[in-house]
Amino acid sequence: MRGADHLANAMASAGVDVVFSLSGNQIMPLYDALIDPGIRIVHSRHEAAAVFMADAYAQVCGRSGVALVTAGPGFGNALGALYTAAMSESPVILLSGDSPVGLDGQGAFQEFPQEAAALPFVKASERVRSAADLPEAFARAVRLAHAGRPGPVHLALPADVLTAEAAPSAPLSSDAFAPPWLATDQGAIDTVVTQLARFQRPLLLTGPCLGPSRGGDRLARLAAALDLPAVFLESPRGLRDPALGAFADVLAEADGLVFLGKAVDFMSGFAGASKASTAEVLLLDPDPAVLAQARTALGERLLFAAQADMTAAADLLISAGSGGNARAGWRDEVARALACRTEAQGSGGILAQQVGAAVQAELDKDGETILICDGGEFGQWVQATTRAATRIINGPSGAIGAALPYAIGAKLARPGARVIALMGDGTAGFHLAEFETAAREATDCVVIVGNDARWNAEQVIQIRDFGPERKIGCDLNPDARYDLAAAALGCRGFHVTEAADLAAVLAEALATEGPACIDVAIESRAAPTVTRKTAAAAEVPA
Repeated sequence: MRGADHLANAMASAGVDVVFSLSGNQIMPLYDALIDPGIRIVHSRHEAAAVFMADAYAQVCGRSGVALVTAGPGFGNALGALYTAAMSESPVILLSGDSPVGLDGQGAFQEFPQEAAALPFVKASERVRSAADLPEAFARAVRLAHAGRPGPVHLALPADVLTAEAAPSAPLSSDAFAPPWLATDQGAIDTVVTQLARFQRPLLLTGPCLGPSRGGDRLARLAAALDLPAVFLESPRGLRDPALGAFADVLAEADGLVFLGKAVDFMSGFAGASKASTAEVLLLDPDPAVLAQARTALGERLLFAAQADMTAAADLLISAGSGGNARAGWRDEVARALACRTEAQGSGGILAQQVGAAVQAELDKDGETILICDGGEFGQWVQATTRAATRIINGPSGAIGAALPYAIGAKLARPGARVIALMGDGTAGFHLAEFETAAREATDCVVIVGNDARWNAEQVIQIRDFGPERKIGCDLNPDARYDLAAAALGCRGFHVTEAADLAAVLAEALATEGPACIDVAIESRAAPTVTRKTAAAAEVPA
């Protein structure tokens, strides 16, 4: 058996059923080896897109998302998306081809220090140097990707290791892939519950893993058990996330903050420091580095910190909480702040929130629909005006361009679900060629492109910071039609220029067999900045 065969068998034993990949010289033995265990290869048009697909797949189904790229430039192209997966707490395994071990230091084709290059983006990076070691290396990667705070792991696969022969070995058991258990001290849980009793206006903050899309109703049960508002943060705009309404205002009024599996960073305004908060902080997190960072940043504000598994700690807190409604007024106040929205004023064209409203009407018809929102100004509007049981956004990294690859990965993770993705026209340019992948792989999804013919987020910055006469370089071709481009790549295309047509076109696209692209000509508007003073309260569930 070749090393590639050993690795393919280990992948099958781990439950891997699909690999997202862009081919290249060094990984072709693994392509061949994946045939016998029946592992599907979804062949993308860019390495970053393959990682984004694996990221969305992992977020939706909870299993490892596997991306496979070649060495050199192929590996380099994957790194940016790997950073996004890390910030989104996604258990992604990146497998990359590598130059032969037998030619190390001799200037082999695409010889490159991949371990060192990948390390800032992953929980671990390893170059496997023996064919017999490949199965355990993959099992180790899976265990680590799911341990503590989930995140990506990288394995470099030298070409001669994939082709080298090694004696057959016994298949790995399912236990070989199980992440190590991080014990959560009941004493730490009891301390948090006891300290919470001191606060009148506490808030619990957590990150992507415990949000509704991946954590189900766990966050709602935490809020009920501890009698406090519980909010998850996953937007690169932090407290300026329009989907959080006027939450920044009430954060400044909290007298206690519980961080559960969430680093004290820019997303919370550094525990409200940006709002001059003096609230005391309790922190439970699996990562010792996060605890150390909080101790340095918060000083005396950090009342208590302990290492703990996120999910286990959440469940123990639910069990330890006594419930009640002593803080009902505070919880209602936070809910009203979260529901605040700002309405954009238009001049007769289609507004982004009208697109969001049409999408929401379809989401209300089918609660199993997966919603994907990319970044940018259009992305912020639709994130604020839509909600779904399963939602993927561009995440804390702030990268844009992943919406279409996300849609493909999400559809393959949950084939029976409808998938609706929304992105701006600037975003569309990053991975437009993946419409061909979507058509070839028969991954039905509807992708809506908000087309205002500009890089709007950057133009907003130019106008705000330098003046309207200083705009430069951010206009796009007003004649560009993304529906026509998608149609040329094998998908169905639709074009909308009137708000009254949105609902009917969206319904038709959803009923269409195969992937579809809807190009919507929208008015250009800056993303909303919401405060209680400026916003109108909307009927949006917290």
